[in-house]
Order: sequence, then C-alpha cells, then structure tokens
Amino acid sequence: MPLSDDPHDPDDRILKTLRTRRRGPVLTVELNVPERGNVVDEAMLDDLLSVLDAEDPSVRVLVLTAAGQDFCLGGDREEFAGHLAQDPTGNGIRVSGVKARRVCDALTSHPAVTIARVQGRAVGAGFALALACDLRVGADTATFRLPELALGLPTAWGGLLPRLISEVGAASVREFILTGRPLAAQEALDLSILQRVVPEDALDAAVEKWAGPLLRRSPPAVRVTKTLLNSLTASTRLADASVLDPELMAAVASEVHHARASR
Repeated sequence: MPLSDDPHDPDDRILKTLRTRRRGPVLTVELNVPERGNVVDEAMLDDLLSVLDAEDPSVRVLVLTAAGQDFCLGGDREEFAGHLAQDPTGNGIRVSGVKARRVCDALTSHPAVTIARVQGRAVGAGFALALACDLRVGADTATFRLPELALGLPTAWGGLLPRLISEVGAASVREFILTGRPLAAQEALDLSILQRVVPEDALDAAVEKWAGPLLRRSPPAVRVTKTLLNSLTASTRLADASVLDPELMAAVASEVHHARASR
C-alpha cells in the first residue's frame, strides 16, 4: 500500500530505515532504503523492533511492504563483514541474530493480522521477514531465494527454517535450500510461501481485499484465532532448534573468517 508522498502527513512516521503510515486500524510499515535494495542491517532491525514492540490494540492489520523495485535483498554483507573484522569470534553477528529472531517472532505473534506485500526479489532475510507474516501476497514477477550456502553460511536467520518446513514441507525446503535456486512467484504460490499472486499493479487491491473482511470481524475473535493457529503450528515443529540460529551463524561465520585469514 503506497505511502503518502507528503512528508508533513501527520499519519506518516519516518524512521532511519522505515516509513510507517497509520490509517485507522491499518498500520503500514515500509522498508525504505530502496537505493540499497532494502537490505537488513542493525538500524533496520532496531527500527522494526521499535515499531513492532509498540503494540497498539487498535491496530488490527499490519502491512509489511517495501519501497523500490525489490522487497529486500537480504542481510547487509558489508555490516556482516564489519562485525567479523571488529570481533572475529562473531559476537556482533550473535547480537544481530538475536534481534533478527525477535523481529520475526514479533511479526508472527503480533496481535494484528500481518500481511506481507512482496514485489521484486525477496532474498535471505527478506524471505524470512515475509514468511513471518500471517498472509503473503506477491507480484507475479516476485522471486524468492536463500543464498546462504553459496556464501559459506548456514540458513539460520530469524527462525526461518522451522517456519519454512512447517509452511512448505521438509522435502521441498531441502531441495531449494541446498541448491540455492530462486523460486518464481508461481512456484512460491504452489509451495504456500505465497497465498496469492497478482500483477504488481494489483498488489494494493489484493491487500485491501484481505484487510476489508478482517476489519469486519470481531477483534477478540481474530486475536484468539490467530493465537490458536500459531500455537497449533508451533506444536507441529516438535523441537524448534532455531533459538540456536544466532550461535550457529556466529560460529560458522567465525570459522570461515579464520580460514580465509589464514590463507
């Protein structure tokens, strides 16, 4: 849902990496660093936490969208390298990983129904942010990719893996993670990564088509139903080892860093 171009609009809030717009019970949160492909860095994680942690019971639908051609091109590799240069043990990556998990958990557990509106590429962390939302609509030109293995890293960001296996199924997830191949919008729809695919110029209408009925429902009934759905989904994961994501990412990144430095 496009945000107002008027910087003085009282319902728009501009943060370092985000813009937000409140229209009644609908809050739109826009990743807003299009010149960098909306990469996820510490500043964006902090901004997202500041918005998501400030829960307002009058917000009933939260739309996660992005400025520019792409939804999100993943984590900030320069910042990642900077963390390792500053502390080769990976502590900076560990801290960032904890924030990433908090952001994705906040999207999933937010009392509002969360809707991801995806255009262009959703890579790595961008894929995880979209998947953490309750409902996901993508443009017919959208693509999804998890390139971590090609970068020498585990697929361990924001609790992505258990969510992905729960939504998609282990066999399919194993194939596209190990190969690192991109998923086109139609395949993402077939795998339930997306629940709707539309032309890019119809994304806003698709979001509104979902939001309209949600806003007519009883707020307590929607909140309780969302909580039940999350609880039942979580119970199918048996043991969720993604709490170790920050440790795994830091350990592997540190090992790769040491190996390269010793060459």
